[in-house]
Amino acid sequence: MCGIFGWVLGAAKDEDRETLISLTDLMFHRGPDGSGYWFHRTLDERFQIGFGHRRLSIIDIGGGAQPMSSEDGRFTLIFNGEIYNYIELRQELVALGHRFRTNSDTEVLIEAYRAWQLDAVRRFRGMFGFALWDEAEQRLILARDAFGKKPLFLAELKGILLFGSEIEPLVQFPGLNRAFDSEALGQYLLNRYVPGPSTFFHAVKKLQPGHYAVWQNGTLKTTRYFTPPFATTVPDIKSFSDAVGLFEGAFDEAVRIRMRSDAPFGAYLSGGIDSSAIVATMVKHSAAPVRTFSVGFREKEYSELDHARVISDQFGTIHSELFVEPDSFMKHWPTAVLRRGAPVSETSDIPILLLSEMASSSVKMVLTGEGSDELMGGYPKHRAEQWIGLYQWLMPPLVHERLIYPLVRSLPYGMRRAKVLALAAGERDLVNRMRAWFGGTSVAEAEAILGRPLSTTPPDVYPYSSGLKSSLRRTLFFDQTSWLPDDLLERGDRMMMAGSIEGRMPFMDTILAGVVARFPDEFLTGGKGGKTVLRAAMDKILPAEIVRRKKVGFRVPIGEWFRGPYRDFVQDMLVSETTSLAQMINAPKLRRLVTEHLNGQQNHEKILWSLINLELFLRTFKIAN
Repeated sequence: MCGIFGWVLGAAKDEDRETLISLTDLMFHRGPDGSGYWFHRTLDERFQIGFGHRRLSIIDIGGGAQPMSSEDGRFTLIFNGEIYNYIELRQELVALGHRFRTNSDTEVLIEAYRAWQLDAVRRFRGMFGFALWDEAEQRLILARDAFGKKPLFLAELKGILLFGSEIEPLVQFPGLNRAFDSEALGQYLLNRYVPGPSTFFHAVKKLQPGHYAVWQNGTLKTTRYFTPPFATTVPDIKSFSDAVGLFEGAFDEAVRIRMRSDAPFGAYLSGGIDSSAIVATMVKHSAAPVRTFSVGFREKEYSELDHARVISDQFGTIHSELFVEPDSFMKHWPTAVLRRGAPVSETSDIPILLLSEMASSSVKMVLTGEGSDELMGGYPKHRAEQWIGLYQWLMPPLVHERLIYPLVRSLPYGMRRAKVLALAAGERDLVNRMRAWFGGTSVAEAEAILGRPLSTTPPDVYPYSSGLKSSLRRTLFFDQTSWLPDDLLERGDRMMMAGSIEGRMPFMDTILAGVVARFPDEFLTGGKGGKTVLRAAMDKILPAEIVRRKKVGFRVPIGEWFRGPYRDFVQDMLVSETTSLAQMINAPKLRRLVTEHLNGQQNHEKILWSLINLELFLRTFKIAN
């Protein structure tokens, strides 16, 4: 697990080495165990290739340093991530005649490319963002893993290509235009994140999940190599017990291969069924007690620590807990924005950052439960989507817009979920409905906040293009191609790596995803709380109180803090004379949102959170509209 930064420059300068080192070292937190740098000229002398690497040593601690070049010098690689099936791939490559000097997955990646060229990425079970120079072909390969667990940002300038694991090194490159993308602002208000390939910087783009890009002779071409199995697989499992058995085998393997490590590791344990299932499976494959880490709050209704202790006690883990206080949350908030290179989408980002800093004192890697809901159908929206078509058929649009929705919107402060449901149920446009479930605000409200019309066309329509007849599978496809990579997986990478911790996510295994895609819809959402197959698989392993718990989510008492210890901070960020948002936002509308929330009239915590983070982002990166 590491941080990478590199470039293709059209003209070399004496200070290039110093620049590459300083920009790579902005990601020291991603790789505090070592660094390496490599410079090379193309054969025609037109371009300089520069690679920088920060290393967090987990596999082959003594032999896996990067940049790594092949024995014959043809290939040079910088790599952020892990290839979990590297042992099996190495055995296959040895049988083909390949030789290895190290025990690292990095060298396996190099030799896999030698053997299978660009098709190699389809064989990797792992998470990765890498850059590989092929001297014989005079081409640079950039690739990102199937689900987008690892990031890779790109910036193309005149005669220059920049790439890296985080945005900060790219925008700090001398001469890069840091202009703010105003179109991204509208997307952010609607989604609470900026969908790929866009970022808040015009010049910086995301290499999309499941893509590789080839640079050759000054031209960059991008290709999709992975489509989530839900879009390509016809459900063929008829027996529920067969489904449970298939899931158990695939999940067990997904956890087992993610325990491959030459450094100490553990698990983040929330007390929900996802992380509990991972810990239970880890214990099966571990000779020593598993280390577990949990985070919670003094406000009992927001804390799951009691549930986490139940699992820790049952499986005899070495358990550590962290209570997040408002002061420590506030102290780490700007760091979270800096590391994300964007406004922080989720309030849970900061507790994960705090937990990662604590965990890094005893382990270098943890397994986590991200992706379970998006793979197994665990959100309430997954069940609601299955009847929204009927509702819209029965309910005339005007009745919903003029009666139902206004009535629900007028409900008291604590009815936020009912309001979200009413907004989504009336939205007949698929793009806007997917946004409505977890987004910040509706199109009309976003336009009122901005004081101008906005484009609702997403920067990439792929997440909405599956064409699937099943409403559940359409929603899961969106989750796996937009909500996960651009929000939750981004959170997982940036916040854990900010604390110098690698996070591995068994539910995001491509083989497991292929197995689950074979299940009919009712095997996913047919029971109370969704994730029916997962719950059945864990029924005899985990306590009933964990298996049957409804979906809670990782909640932070931010709404209460806004009205309490953060009250002055909210007003300073959003309605003071010093706010950077003044040129972008409708001030009267914003003041009304703040007043209604602080007075307890309405719960606007989601949109206020989004706007405060936008203000922090503008201040952190010193961006003017």
